Amino acid sequence: QVQLVESGGGSVQPGGSLRLSCVGSGFIFNLYNMNWYQQAPGKERELVADISSAGGSTAYADSVKGRFTISRDNAKNTAYLQMNSLKPEDTAVYYCKATHILRRTEIWGQGTQVTVSS
Repeated sequence: QVQLVESGGGSVQPGGSLRLSCVGSGFIFNLYNMNWYQQAPGKERELVADISSAGGSTAYADSVKGRFTISRDNAKNTAYLQMNSLKPEDTAVYYCKATHILRRTEIWGQGTQVTVSS
């Protein structure tokens, strides 16, 4: 069964940190670029960060640059999003997505809720 499963979300105070994980199964993980998206209530889903299939290239939305770090461990079929200095406006459901490097087919996870509030 092809799937991505996110974990690590939760509630945290402003300035705090969380690390999200996204575990893939049922497909060849290292043939996929990985992305993290956020969807805040009432807003469209937005790209937060992406990482190339081998992990050598990363990119970030301006809103998270310098605070979030995307990484991956292909031996564990897992992508991560380390989130530091969290702000209330980071509150959202976070989704990971895998995109095949050639076919551009996509696999989405089910999402994990992150709430930043005092």
